[in-house]
Amino acid sequence: MHVLILGAGYSGTAIAKAIAPEAQSVTGTTRSPDKLQPLRADGIDPLLFDGNAISAALAQAMKRATHLVQSIAPGQDGDPMFRAKTPPLAGLLPNLRWAGYLSTVGVYGDHGGAWVAEDTVIRPVSLRSMERVEAENAWLDFGARQEIPVAVLRLAGIYGPGRNAFRNLAAGTAHRIIKPNQVFNRIRVEDIGAATVFLAAHGLGGIYNIADDEPAPPQDVVLEAARLMGVDPPPEIPFETADLSPMARSFYGENKRVSNARLREAGFEPAFPNYRVSLAQLWASGTWRG
Repeated sequence: MHVLILGAGYSGTAIAKAIAPEAQSVTGTTRSPDKLQPLRADGIDPLLFDGNAISAALAQAMKRATHLVQSIAPGQDGDPMFRAKTPPLAGLLPNLRWAGYLSTVGVYGDHGGAWVAEDTVIRPVSLRSMERVEAENAWLDFGARQEIPVAVLRLAGIYGPGRNAFRNLAAGTAHRIIKPNQVFNRIRVEDIGAATVFLAAHGLGGIYNIADDEPAPPQDVVLEAARLMGVDPPPEIPFETADLSPMARSFYGENKRVSNARLREAGFEPAFPNYRVSLAQLWASGTWRG
Protein backbone atom coordinates (compact mmCIF):
# COMPACT_ATOMS: atom_id res chain seq x y z
CA MET A 1 0.00 0.00 0.00
CA HIS A 2 1.40 3.38 -1.07
CA VAL A 3 -0.60 6.19 0.53
CA LEU A 4 -0.83 9.80 -0.59
CA ILE A 5 -2.53 12.37 1.63
CA LEU A 6 -3.36 15.65 -0.06
CA GLY A 7 -3.40 18.12 2.81
CA ALA A 8 -1.57 16.54 5.75
CA GLY A 9 -2.97 18.88 8.37
CA TYR A 10 -4.56 17.97 11.70
CA SER A 11 -6.82 15.23 10.32
CA GLY A 12 -4.47 14.21 7.52
CA THR A 13 -1.61 13.64 9.94
CA ALA A 14 -3.84 11.53 12.19
CA ILE A 15 -4.81 9.43 9.17
CA ALA A 16 -1.15 9.04 8.21
CA LYS A 17 -0.26 7.80 11.70
CA ALA A 18 -3.15 5.35 11.69
CA ILE A 19 -2.41 3.92 8.26
CA ALA A 20 1.40 3.81 8.54
CA PRO A 21 1.57 0.25 9.98
CA GLU A 22 -0.23 -1.06 6.89
CA ALA A 23 1.65 1.03 4.32
CA GLN A 24 4.89 0.71 2.39
CA SER A 25 5.02 4.48 2.04
CA VAL A 26 3.03 7.48 3.29
CA THR A 27 3.41 10.80 1.51
CA GLY A 28 1.66 13.99 2.60
CA THR A 29 1.41 17.46 1.15
CA THR A 30 1.50 20.83 2.86
CA ARG A 31 1.37 24.44 1.72
CA SER A 32 3.93 25.58 4.29
CA PRO A 33 7.69 24.96 4.15
CA ASP A 34 7.67 25.30 7.96
CA LYS A 35 5.62 22.11 8.23
CA LEU A 36 7.96 19.89 6.22
CA GLN A 37 10.13 18.88 9.17
CA PRO A 38 7.22 18.26 11.58
CA LEU A 39 5.67 15.96 8.96
CA ARG A 40 8.95 14.06 8.64
CA ALA A 41 9.02 13.69 12.42
CA ASP A 42 5.58 12.08 12.19
CA GLY A 43 6.86 9.53 9.66
CA ILE A 44 5.37 11.24 6.60
CA ASP A 45 7.31 11.92 3.41
CA PRO A 46 6.44 15.61 2.92
CA LEU A 47 5.86 17.48 -0.33
CA LEU A 48 4.94 21.10 -0.95
CA PHE A 49 1.65 21.62 -2.79
CA ASP A 50 -0.27 24.88 -2.83
CA GLY A 51 -3.30 23.41 -4.58
CA ASN A 52 -2.24 24.66 -7.99
CA ALA A 53 0.63 23.33 -10.10
CA ILE A 54 1.49 19.66 -9.63
CA SER A 55 5.25 19.33 -9.27
CA ALA A 56 7.31 16.48 -10.72
CA ALA A 57 7.73 15.09 -7.20
CA LEU A 58 4.00 15.16 -6.53
CA ALA A 59 3.26 13.63 -9.93
CA GLN A 60 5.63 10.76 -9.06
CA ALA A 61 3.91 10.25 -5.69
CA MET A 62 0.54 10.21 -7.43
CA LYS A 63 1.76 7.68 -9.97
CA ARG A 64 2.90 5.38 -7.14
CA ALA A 65 -0.19 5.85 -4.94
CA THR A 66 -2.55 2.94 -4.43
CA HIS A 67 -4.58 4.76 -1.77
CA LEU A 68 -5.32 8.48 -1.69
CA VAL A 69 -6.92 10.75 0.90
CA GLN A 70 -7.99 14.23 -0.21
CA SER A 71 -8.19 16.68 2.68
CA ILE A 72 -7.74 20.02 0.88
CA ALA A 73 -10.74 22.35 1.00
CA PRO A 74 -12.05 23.06 -2.50
CA GLY A 75 -12.45 26.85 -2.65
CA GLN A 76 -14.31 28.76 -5.34
CA ASP A 77 -12.28 27.13 -8.12
CA GLY A 78 -13.40 23.69 -7.01
CA ASP A 79 -11.37 20.72 -5.85
CA PRO A 80 -7.72 21.13 -6.90
CA MET A 81 -7.75 17.68 -8.52
CA PHE A 82 -10.61 18.63 -10.85
CA ARG A 83 -9.71 22.15 -11.90
CA ALA A 84 -9.53 22.93 -15.60
CA LYS A 85 -5.73 23.34 -15.54
CA THR A 86 -5.15 20.06 -13.68
CA PRO A 87 -4.25 17.12 -15.96
CA PRO A 88 -6.86 14.32 -16.13
CA LEU A 89 -6.84 12.56 -12.79
CA ALA A 90 -6.99 9.03 -14.20
CA GLY A 91 -3.65 9.57 -15.90
CA LEU A 92 -2.07 10.95 -12.75
CA LEU A 93 -3.23 8.00 -10.60
CA PRO A 94 -2.75 4.87 -12.72
CA ASN A 95 -2.35 2.52 -9.73
CA LEU A 96 -5.11 3.89 -7.52
CA ARG A 97 -7.27 1.27 -5.80
CA TRP A 98 -9.17 3.38 -3.23
CA ALA A 99 -9.71 7.06 -2.45
CA GLY A 100 -11.20 8.93 0.48
CA TYR A 101 -12.51 12.49 0.37
CA LEU A 102 -12.80 14.41 3.64
CA SER A 103 -16.00 16.45 3.61
CA THR A 104 -18.18 17.88 6.38
CA VAL A 105 -21.57 17.30 7.96
CA GLY A 106 -22.15 20.96 7.12
CA VAL A 107 -23.47 19.78 3.75
CA TYR A 108 -26.71 18.74 5.49
CA GLY A 109 -27.49 22.31 6.51
CA ASP A 110 -30.16 22.95 9.13
CA HIS A 111 -32.65 20.22 10.04
CA GLY A 112 -34.09 21.76 13.17
CA GLY A 113 -32.37 19.30 15.47
CA ALA A 114 -33.68 16.22 13.65
CA TRP A 115 -31.53 13.18 12.93
CA VAL A 116 -29.78 13.07 9.56
CA ALA A 117 -28.22 10.10 7.77
CA GLU A 118 -26.32 9.70 4.54
CA ASP A 119 -29.52 9.46 2.51
CA THR A 120 -31.07 12.59 4.07
CA VAL A 121 -31.71 15.39 1.62
CA ILE A 122 -28.82 17.85 1.94
CA ARG A 123 -29.51 21.56 2.38
CA PRO A 124 -26.13 23.31 2.21
CA VAL A 125 -26.43 26.94 3.23
CA SER A 126 -22.91 28.37 3.37
CA LEU A 127 -20.74 28.76 0.31
CA ARG A 128 -18.09 26.48 1.83
CA SER A 129 -20.68 23.68 2.21
CA MET A 130 -21.90 24.14 -1.35
CA GLU A 131 -18.30 23.83 -2.54
CA ARG A 132 -17.96 20.62 -0.54
CA VAL A 133 -21.03 19.12 -2.23
CA GLU A 134 -19.54 19.89 -5.65
CA ALA A 135 -16.25 18.26 -4.64
CA GLU A 136 -18.02 15.21 -3.17
CA ASN A 137 -19.84 14.67 -6.44
CA ALA A 138 -16.65 15.09 -8.48
CA TRP A 139 -14.88 12.39 -6.45
CA LEU A 140 -17.83 9.99 -6.50
CA ASP A 141 -18.18 10.46 -10.27
CA PHE A 142 -14.46 9.83 -10.69
CA GLY A 143 -14.72 6.59 -8.72
CA ALA A 144 -17.68 5.44 -10.82
CA ARG A 145 -15.84 6.15 -14.07
CA GLN A 146 -12.66 4.41 -12.93
CA GLU A 147 -14.53 1.60 -11.19
CA ILE A 148 -12.71 2.09 -7.90
CA PRO A 149 -14.30 2.68 -4.47
CA VAL A 150 -14.34 6.30 -3.36
CA ALA A 151 -15.47 7.01 0.20
CA VAL A 152 -16.80 10.44 1.14
CA LEU A 153 -16.19 10.98 4.84
CA ARG A 154 -18.56 13.63 6.21
CA LEU A 155 -16.80 14.79 9.37
CA ALA A 156 -18.44 16.25 12.46
CA GLY A 157 -16.66 18.87 14.61
CA ILE A 158 -13.04 17.76 14.93
CA TYR A 159 -11.16 17.82 18.23
CA GLY A 160 -8.43 15.90 20.02
CA PRO A 161 -4.93 16.40 21.40
CA GLY A 162 -4.05 20.08 21.22
CA ARG A 163 -7.55 21.11 20.10
CA ASN A 164 -10.14 20.77 22.82
CA ALA A 165 -12.09 22.43 25.61
CA PHE A 166 -9.21 21.95 28.09
CA ARG A 167 -6.93 24.05 25.92
CA ASN A 168 -9.60 26.72 25.63
CA LEU A 169 -10.18 26.77 29.39
CA ALA A 170 -6.45 26.99 30.06
CA ALA A 171 -6.11 29.86 27.59
CA GLY A 172 -9.16 31.69 28.92
CA THR A 173 -10.93 31.48 25.56
CA ALA A 174 -13.66 28.97 26.48
CA HIS A 175 -17.26 30.18 26.35
CA ARG A 176 -20.58 28.70 27.38
CA ILE A 177 -22.91 30.05 24.73
CA ILE A 178 -26.52 29.06 25.32
CA LYS A 179 -28.87 28.57 22.41
CA PRO A 180 -31.89 26.51 23.47
CA ASN A 181 -32.11 23.04 21.85
CA GLN A 182 -28.86 23.54 19.88
CA VAL A 183 -26.73 20.41 19.53
CA PHE A 184 -23.59 19.42 17.65
CA ASN A 185 -21.86 16.15 16.90
CA ARG A 186 -18.12 15.84 17.36
CA ILE A 187 -15.41 13.41 16.33
CA ARG A 188 -12.02 12.64 17.89
CA VAL A 189 -9.28 13.06 15.35
CA GLU A 190 -7.94 9.58 16.13
CA ASP A 191 -11.33 8.13 15.20
CA ILE A 192 -11.09 9.92 11.86
CA GLY A 193 -7.79 8.13 11.30
CA ALA A 194 -9.18 4.77 12.38
CA ALA A 195 -12.35 5.14 10.28
CA THR A 196 -10.29 6.01 7.21
CA VAL A 197 -8.09 2.95 7.67
CA PHE A 198 -11.21 0.80 8.16
CA LEU A 199 -12.84 2.03 4.95
CA ALA A 200 -9.61 1.70 2.96
CA ALA A 201 -8.81 -1.77 4.28
CA HIS A 202 -12.29 -3.02 3.39
CA GLY A 203 -12.36 -1.25 0.02
CA LEU A 204 -15.59 0.56 0.95
CA GLY A 205 -16.95 3.42 -1.13
CA GLY A 206 -19.94 5.73 -0.81
CA ILE A 207 -20.88 8.33 1.79
CA TYR A 208 -20.22 7.83 5.51
CA ASN A 209 -20.91 10.12 8.45
CA ILE A 210 -17.86 10.21 10.72
CA ALA A 211 -19.41 11.39 13.98
CA ASP A 212 -19.74 10.37 17.60
CA ASP A 213 -22.78 8.63 19.07
CA GLU A 214 -24.08 11.56 21.09
CA PRO A 215 -24.96 14.98 19.70
CA ALA A 216 -24.88 17.40 22.62
CA PRO A 217 -25.12 21.10 23.47
CA PRO A 218 -21.71 22.78 23.20
CA GLN A 219 -21.96 24.26 26.69
CA ASP A 220 -22.19 20.75 28.17
CA VAL A 221 -18.75 19.90 26.76
CA VAL A 222 -17.20 22.99 28.34
CA LEU A 223 -18.90 22.21 31.68
CA GLU A 224 -17.54 18.64 31.68
CA ALA A 225 -14.03 19.79 30.81
CA ALA A 226 -14.11 22.35 33.63
CA ARG A 227 -15.29 19.66 36.06
CA LEU A 228 -12.41 17.38 35.11
CA MET A 229 -9.90 20.23 35.41
CA GLY A 230 -11.32 21.31 38.75
CA VAL A 231 -11.88 24.89 37.62
CA ASP A 232 -14.91 27.14 37.52
CA PRO A 233 -16.67 27.06 34.16
CA PRO A 234 -17.07 30.33 32.27
CA PRO A 235 -20.40 32.11 32.73
CA GLU A 236 -23.33 31.35 30.49
CA ILE A 237 -23.80 33.77 27.58
CA PRO A 238 -27.07 33.96 25.65
CA PHE A 239 -26.52 33.30 21.95
CA GLU A 240 -28.27 36.53 21.03
CA THR A 241 -25.66 38.65 22.86
CA ALA A 242 -22.58 36.50 22.22
CA ASP A 243 -19.64 38.12 20.44
CA LEU A 244 -19.13 35.62 17.62
CA SER A 245 -17.42 35.81 14.26
CA PRO A 246 -19.70 35.48 11.23
CA MET A 247 -18.37 31.96 10.63
CA ALA A 248 -18.92 30.88 14.25
CA ARG A 249 -22.42 32.35 14.22
CA SER A 250 -23.20 30.47 10.99
CA PHE A 251 -22.42 27.15 12.72
CA TYR A 252 -25.17 27.87 15.25
CA GLY A 253 -27.59 28.38 12.36
CA GLU A 254 -27.37 24.66 11.53
CA ASN A 255 -28.93 22.32 14.08
CA LYS A 256 -29.00 18.56 13.49
CA ARG A 257 -28.21 15.18 15.01
CA VAL A 258 -25.86 13.16 12.81
CA SER A 259 -26.27 9.40 12.71
CA ASN A 260 -23.17 7.20 12.37
CA ALA A 261 -25.26 4.03 11.97
CA ARG A 262 -24.01 3.24 8.46
CA LEU A 263 -20.38 3.19 9.56
CA ARG A 264 -21.17 1.16 12.66
CA GLU A 265 -23.23 -1.33 10.66
CA ALA A 266 -20.22 -1.79 8.38
CA GLY A 267 -18.30 -2.97 11.46
CA PHE A 268 -16.47 0.12 12.72
CA GLU A 269 -16.33 0.84 16.45
CA PRO A 270 -15.10 4.31 17.49
CA ALA A 271 -12.66 4.47 20.37
CA PHE A 272 -14.30 7.68 21.63
CA PRO A 273 -18.08 7.29 21.19
CA ASN A 274 -19.01 10.41 23.17
CA TYR A 275 -17.43 13.57 24.53
CA ARG A 276 -17.36 12.35 28.16
CA VAL A 277 -15.28 9.25 27.35
CA SER A 278 -13.03 11.33 25.14
CA LEU A 279 -12.48 14.19 27.57
CA ALA A 280 -11.76 11.75 30.41
CA GLN A 281 -9.07 10.07 28.30
CA LEU A 282 -7.53 13.37 27.19
CA TRP A 283 -7.35 14.60 30.78
CA ALA A 284 -6.10 11.36 32.37
CA SER A 285 -3.42 10.86 29.72
CA GLY A 286 -2.31 14.50 29.60
CA THR A 287 -2.53 14.41 25.81
CA TRP A 288 -4.99 17.33 25.84
CA ARG A 289 -2.01 19.66 25.63
CA GLY A 290 -1.04 18.22 22.23
